[in-house]
Amino acid sequence: MLSLPKPDVVLTHESDLDGLVAGVLLQRLARALFAVDVPLQAWNYQGWKNRSMQERSAWVTDFTFESRLDREGWLVVDHHATTTAPKQTKLVHDLTRSAALLVYDLCREQGLESPELTRLVHLTNVGDLWVCGDPDFDLACDYANLVKTYGFWHLHDLIDGKIEQLLDHPLLEVMTTKRRVEDPIGFDWSRNNIQEISSEVGLVRTTVGNTNLIVHQLLARHATPYRVLVTLFPKANRTVVVSFRSQNGEALPVASRLQGGGHANAAGTTLPKSVTDPETAVAYLRQALNPRLESGSGFNTPFAGLRL
Repeated sequence: MLSLPKPDVVLTHESDLDGLVAGVLLQRLARALFAVDVPLQAWNYQGWKNRSMQERSAWVTDFTFESRLDREGWLVVDHHATTTAPKQTKLVHDLTRSAALLVYDLCREQGLESPELTRLVHLTNVGDLWVCGDPDFDLACDYANLVKTYGFWHLHDLIDGKIEQLLDHPLLEVMTTKRRVEDPIGFDWSRNNIQEISSEVGLVRTTVGNTNLIVHQLLARHATPYRVLVTLFPKANRTVVVSFRSQNGEALPVASRLQGGGHANAAGTTLPKSVTDPETAVAYLRQALNPRLESGSGFNTPFAGLRL
C-alpha cells in the first residue's frame, strides 16, 4: 500500500460514471485511513483547465496527469495517456484500467470491498473503456448513461453518495427501454443528418437514443466518411459540452486543439462561455478546426435550423 498523504479535497471528473465511482471511493478511502470526511469536487474539462491548485494536499482521479499536478503531498489516480513523469506526486497510472478500478484496488488493500462494489466497478470499467466484446457491454452502457442522463450531482444526491444503490436501480429500466426502443430509431435518423465541420470531422445531429452508442455504431459500420464524429450537449447553465469519438486515435488530438482531453478515441471539451447555443457552437467549431476559413464563414455565421 502506498503511503498516502491526508487530503484536503478529492477532485474528480464530473461528466461520467467513472468519475463518480472513483471520486466516492477515494472519499471512503480517506475516511478509512484518516477518520475524516473529505469534501468531493467534480469538474468538467474546461473548468478543470482553469482551476487553480491551492490545496496543500489533494487526491485527484479521472484527470490526465500533468505538470501542474506534480506537487508534494498530492495523489493522482488516472488512466489517461500522459507524457509527464511524476517527481513529487504519488501517481497511480494504468492505461488499461478505469480510474474506478484503480481506486478500488487501493480500497481493497484497506478491506473496503464488497460483492456490490466489485460488480459496480466492473460495469464502470467496461463502459468507460468501451470494452465492446464484454458480455456486460450493453448493460455497462446503461449504467454509464445514468450519469449522462441525470447528471453527476443529481445522481449522487439521489443515492446519497451510496454508489452501491446504483446496482439494479429502477432508473436502469428507463435506460434499457431507451436503448431497445430509441437507439435504432435514433441511429437511422442520425445517419442521415451528419453535418460537415471539416474534411475529417463531422457533427452528428441527434434526436433520440444513447448518443455514444449511436456514434459508435456510425463509426463501426463506416456509415460516414468522417474519421472524427462530434456531438453537442447544451447544458442548463448555457454552456455547451462537445464530445469527440473516433476509431484510430484521432479524437484526442482534435479535442486538445479546443483545450479538451480524454482518451485517444473518446474525448471532450467545454466550449468558451461566449458559446451558449448549438448554432454558435457549430460556427465556433468550424472556425477553430478550419483556421483558414474565408471571411463570412466563421464564428458569427448563423446556422439556421440546426436541431440537436
